[in-house]
Amino acid sequence: MNTLTDITRNFGTLYRPKSALVFYESNTLDKEVYVEHFDMDKNGMPINAHPLTEREAEGLAKALSTEKQKQTTFLQSSGILPTNILHINPSREKSFVIWHTKSQKRPLYFIEGLGIPCGEAFVPAMVWQADKRSLRVFALTGNRRPTEKTPLYHAPFLNIYDDGRVCMGSVSIDIKESSCVEHFTKAWEHYFFKSYFSHLMGENSPVKGNCVSLWKDLVASGRTFPIVILKRSHITLKNLLP
Repeated sequence: MNTLTDITRNFGTLYRPKSALVFYESNTLDKEVYVEHFDMDKNGMPINAHPLTEREAEGLAKALSTEKQKQTTFLQSSGILPTNILHINPSREKSFVIWHTKSQKRPLYFIEGLGIPCGEAFVPAMVWQADKRSLRVFALTGNRRPTEKTPLYHAPFLNIYDDGRVCMGSVSIDIKESSCVEHFTKAWEHYFFKSYFSHLMGENSPVKGNCVSLWKDLVASGRTFPIVILKRSHITLKNLLP
């Protein structure tokens, strides 16, 4: 016997109709407009028709103003543009940011099966490229601000494809439409370093040598990252620009 299963909870955020507006226009020369407001019942059917009140109009104006503000503030700086920002593409369809970070200690998390203890370790300087849904990362051999001619290297981590794309697994990405560029970059760094590294993407190691052994040693010893083991990437910083 076939049974029906409600799978709508798996679709993400579910929006239910709450109210509706109907605009009427007269057929006279002056084209007078009348707006009628409907509430919605639990089945999404319009009920309780009444003229749009002043309070309801104010609520509508506020909602539209908030949405417009989100669109104009996304990826804007909250102050002076940070020096680590390399490029911002403000396009609403394909907006993204490229930035770099210096070599520093970061918290790292690994699944138990790898035999690598979770803890802090030095990571190399990095170049990041992210939009609202995806992330690419690369390594640098120095802390200076990179240019288009600065060589990029494979990021020496697990869960990263050869082209720098990061497999975020089951991590739930929630980038707000109103995020300023500072919050946007910090959010992606948080998602990346708070997720669990689990496996190599492909057969090749992203470093010269064994990647698992590398992180076992760095977490245990606390020594600075050995940039000599980085592998040169075929992708350049110029390739990341639109």
